[in-house]
Amino acid sequence: CWQVYAEHKVLHIDLVITGCSDSDGVDMYGLDGEEMWYADFNKGEGVMPLPPFADPFTYPGAYEGAVGNQGICKANLATCIKAYKNPEEKIAPPHSSIYPRDDVDLGVENTLICHVSGFHPAPVRVRWTRNNQNLTEGVRLSTPYPNADFTLNQFSSLPFTPEEGDIYGCTVEHKGLAEPLTRIWEPEVIQPSVGPAVFCGVGLTLGLLGVAAGTFFLIKGNQCN
Repeated sequence: CWQVYAEHKVLHIDLVITGCSDSDGVDMYGLDGEEMWYADFNKGEGVMPLPPFADPFTYPGAYEGAVGNQGICKANLATCIKAYKNPEEKIAPPHSSIYPRDDVDLGVENTLICHVSGFHPAPVRVRWTRNNQNLTEGVRLSTPYPNADFTLNQFSSLPFTPEEGDIYGCTVEHKGLAEPLTRIWEPEVIQPSVGPAVFCGVGLTLGLLGVAAGTFFLIKGNQCN
């Protein structure tokens, strides 16, 4: 659904996705590439994955509607499989990248983001590690979001406090990968530059030598007079 200007320029793009398989399902609302609401069928509730600064709002009855949509979807799925003679599924392996949400300061809480893109079909599995130890606390995984070419992208986030020497890993598993795809991130510690201190020390030394030399020649000049 597009909202457009009179000049036919796209202003906003609304998106509603309902999908299912034999063992899984998705029901999601999106706006301009951002996920606004999705149904968590494992927990039996709707989820609003909005940041704390966003104005809160609700979708009354959305979860109940999502459950009903799953019944319709699975009935249609069985019909389509029979009608299209269960065609082979196209598989595209994912790409991934890992980066911090904010500028990194050691000891200051931040969030690591693992962006998984260009894959089909869903799902992907994302695992986090810190110094080769598995992490699960606070980990979040968005629902798959479609790209213009009908591949998908998905985000996983991990709250963390960067410390020197820590190494974080994001490992992605997908049926299109021959082996898990792992990206590594570690905080960069910028050492203070010694250049300014050296230049300052040299300048001070030369200045003192200059004062001493000037004083010496001044005294010698007075003696000659």
